Amino acid sequence: MQKELHTGIDLAVALIKQDTLPALLNTATRQLENAFGLSKCWALELDLSGRTLHCGKLDEAGEFDCNDFSHPFAHVLQTGQPRELTRAASYRLDHAGFQNLLELSGRPRSFWLEPLKGTDGRTLGMLVLCGDHPDWQGIISQPLYAGIKQLLVHQWISQLQTRDQVWQRRMLKRSLDHLHDAETLRQRCNQLAHTLVGNSEAMVNLRAQVVRAAGSQLSVLIQGETGCGKDVVARGIHDMSDRANGPMVVVNCAAIPDSLLESELFGHNKGAFSGADQPKEGLLARANGGTLFLDEIGDMPMALQSKLLRVLESRQFRPLGARDEQHSDFRLVAATHQPLQEGIEDGRFRRDLFYRLSQFPLRVNPLRERTEDLEALSRHFIRLYTEREGSGPLGISSHALHTLAGYNFPGNVRELRNIVELACLQTPAGDDIQPDVLRLDDLFAEPGQPLTASVEPKTVPGVPGVDDIRDLKAASQAFEAAIIRDRLRQYGGNRAQAAESLGLPKRTLAHKCLKYQVTDL
Repeated sequence: MQKELHTGIDLAVALIKQDTLPALLNTATRQLENAFGLSKCWALELDLSGRTLHCGKLDEAGEFDCNDFSHPFAHVLQTGQPRELTRAASYRLDHAGFQNLLELSGRPRSFWLEPLKGTDGRTLGMLVLCGDHPDWQGIISQPLYAGIKQLLVHQWISQLQTRDQVWQRRMLKRSLDHLHDAETLRQRCNQLAHTLVGNSEAMVNLRAQVVRAAGSQLSVLIQGETGCGKDVVARGIHDMSDRANGPMVVVNCAAIPDSLLESELFGHNKGAFSGADQPKEGLLARANGGTLFLDEIGDMPMALQSKLLRVLESRQFRPLGARDEQHSDFRLVAATHQPLQEGIEDGRFRRDLFYRLSQFPLRVNPLRERTEDLEALSRHFIRLYTEREGSGPLGISSHALHTLAGYNFPGNVRELRNIVELACLQTPAGDDIQPDVLRLDDLFAEPGQPLTASVEPKTVPGVPGVDDIRDLKAASQAFEAAIIRDRLRQYGGNRAQAAESLGLPKRTLAHKCLKYQVTDL
């Protein structure tokens, strides 16, 4: 009796020490095997759904469907009563999991299946005792067996409660983190709404994407038509990122000649080339710790694209004329109005660079696809004008907004800003902008000129009439040259403004001026 008591205390202490459910079940089954000379003992756990028994010692085949009442395990759980199962009966069970358990048990002559329940009647699982010539009634009637089983059930419930508490705390933390993240996202989107103006679904989604992009170090590619605000999106990504205190270096790849673009990006040493009288720090080096914004990346020469790809992969670069490489820790944001996929097919843009740039792609919708933003944008531009000039209109009338809504805005948000600012100039301070001061067709038209173009064809100097055309290609080129010449005249010879108004990169306009012999009037 004293030995049995001593043994029971030792077994109880061993069970209480286990701090995880798998460890508890392993210890208990090993104790039962040693204490009663069993060839094997298994503890099967019932999952939360109450539909499946499984054992951590077995592989995936060791799961047992509790709804399959042809299986003795399901029968025991259904009745709640223990039962003996002979080896002869077990051979007839065509169940992979049970045959696996039978094999790992050494194919004993007899099994004792006993359900384990908590004090609240909840079924926890099942004990499977295996032996060749056991006296099951003699075993289960022993106080030691009853003590081990009772303590096992108690500790099992304790482990489940602990696991539930851990799970509940984890779920609570996850919910709080989610609420915090959602609130942070909302606050940052509200901040962005001061610059990325608009309440349309497209703008709401764009602001959320900008915040998410800012929270990562992925390269961002912003695509959208000319004038839709890609530079504002890039600024928002920088300002919302953890690099906001660092520099934002802007490179307009279309405005810098090919021969100078590489030197601007990489920098150069003194004497690197003719005219390099002084060393110059490149824009890559200046962007260290901040953001490098490559605007109009689609205009970058192919030769420079391959060098940029290497820089993006290693953040290492070598200034022109230098021997040693330099490192720059920058975050890349690129933008283009060109369809880069077409450029890839045409051999003008590297496919591998495209994928490297577009780790986080963003698309800015044209203004004509989100006309519900017209009022917010118009009032935003009126406010900026008033702050800059010291006075201005009070707002914009509903009739004027209706007029704007009927316009296509080929120049997108930039064109709307020009239209609104010109209207502000012609509206008395404190009044609302009215339709008659909106110059939608031509910002440089005389006051009183109709807003819609005449249906009569205009006569363009140097372009033959429709009936006189004999060479379509020559007529098209003459018309294009005339449009460029007229636009340059409107902007006083400013190629940058003329190119922007035509939706062309400055380099493309320069090429066409040379081709058609158009001078800066």
